[in-house]
Amino acid sequence: MSAVVTAVERVRRAYARIAAADRPEVWIDLRPQAEAEAEPALVDARVAAGEHLPLAGTVCAVKGNIDVAGLPTTAGCPGYAYLPERDAPAVARLRAAGTVVLGTTNLDQFATGLVGTRSPYGAVRNALAPERIAGGSSSGSAVAVALGIADLALGTDTAGSGRVPAALNGIVGLKPAPGRVPTEGVVPACASVDCVSVFARTVDEAEAALRLLADPAPAAPPARRPGPWRIAVPAAARLGTLADGWAEAFTAAADRFAAAGADLRDLDLTPFDRVAAMLYEGAFVAERYTAVGEFVDALAEKGGDGLDPVVAGIIGAARDLPAHRLYADLAELDRLRALALAQLGDADALLLPTTTWHPTFAEVAADPVGGNARLGRFTNSANLLGLCAVAVPAGTVRGLPFGVMLVGRADTEARLCTLARLLTEPPVRLAVFGAHLTGQPLNGQLTALGGRFCGEVATAPVYRLYALDTVPPKPGLVRVEADGAAVAGELWELPAAGLGTLLAALPHPMALGPVLLSDGTRTPGFLCEPAALTGAEDITRTGSWRSYLGAPAGARGTAHP
Repeated sequence: MSAVVTAVERVRRAYARIAAADRPEVWIDLRPQAEAEAEPALVDARVAAGEHLPLAGTVCAVKGNIDVAGLPTTAGCPGYAYLPERDAPAVARLRAAGTVVLGTTNLDQFATGLVGTRSPYGAVRNALAPERIAGGSSSGSAVAVALGIADLALGTDTAGSGRVPAALNGIVGLKPAPGRVPTEGVVPACASVDCVSVFARTVDEAEAALRLLADPAPAAPPARRPGPWRIAVPAAARLGTLADGWAEAFTAAADRFAAAGADLRDLDLTPFDRVAAMLYEGAFVAERYTAVGEFVDALAEKGGDGLDPVVAGIIGAARDLPAHRLYADLAELDRLRALALAQLGDADALLLPTTTWHPTFAEVAADPVGGNARLGRFTNSANLLGLCAVAVPAGTVRGLPFGVMLVGRADTEARLCTLARLLTEPPVRLAVFGAHLTGQPLNGQLTALGGRFCGEVATAPVYRLYALDTVPPKPGLVRVEADGAAVAGELWELPAAGLGTLLAALPHPMALGPVLLSDGTRTPGFLCEPAALTGAEDITRTGSWRSYLGAPAGARGTAHP
């Protein structure tokens, strides 16, 4: 995330946007503008002194159950508020990278809900359709990003709170696997599976923030076999009831992955569905009582001022769950986890609709518990199974955002983000003529970045090809003024960010530049700096790198003078 404005100017723009948006229900505690402007001045001074601050020039919002030094932590309940002396580690890490915190955001009380309406600070309206819910529990954080107020926002995710509001507001929600980001300084919902999540408008921004937030992965991500991306996609009949038009939108998203060369395979959702039901219907809900139950009981005895009745009912009902039921559920979870991971197999990700519908406020009020359960059908299982996920926009249906979710094994967040870019970014084309060809040593760099083989190509007859003395062996393609020839190669598509990754890692003497193809079009491709050709073998006569590798040694061309 590069700063396009000074940090001070970005804060001023944020407050101007806050005023223009007129959404007071987004915030629980908003810092006074004068106070907020003092911090970015220091950020600008540090940048001017040469310090690298990757989030300089950005502003951030923080869910109201995460500690921000100097602002009350309420968890959506005024009577619970306390004033933290220090930032939660997640907040501190973003601030250390140069972002400026604007304030704390509204949420479903004690992070109990996926609707964004269970708060004495007001129900949070959707950023694009104010008559509909924003989704929760991280409602204020998601809307702050969707309205363009904040560049990033922190949420929490236990049952889907970092993903459902992302889908309903048309932004990105990235949820790491449990344990990847410290939850110290976070009021727990279910402490054993809570996650700190991040909202952003793009996958790149969300992933960059997560790199700053996360502890080092305890182990390398599971190795994957070479080949196309493998995505598990349940058949439409397994998805149950979705809002009108959503099944078709989901199929279209799956088709886009297939068009990008992914290997789609069916998956039985049954173990995932059973785990999802256990989060609220089983004994695991007792952990919510452990977190705040005694406080809720005491406040209820005093009249319950500021206590949401639906939240109080959910937490209070967990008070008397017997211990034997928890142990039975833990055993059942182990069994279902094994089944779910077996279903996932060697797939890089599971593709699902993020949620099932986008209700109005009236629809939620008519059935607050049942409506909430519908919202979490696909999200509830991830944390109990130890999985990570990213929710991304996938178009609109009847004028409302539609989103899908990629779910993967622990520590594969980067892999999920690469896949997500296949949906959110238009691909770019790349012509390759040597070690990146199919079957050659560096081809895996393309497939790992989401590359898709598009077909054979040839250059216009204005190039020469040379064998370079490199490891691994590779050719150098150069354009010439005379005596050129056509050179055969391959055309690939990959996400724009993947092309940038290749460019950043490109070794000398290779370069990336426009290549003129035989059909008269130009596309980015690998070229070679002319200075590196001294003493290199001219292999143009072979017509391609593959032909050169397969030619007898005596027929491989002549040395370049």
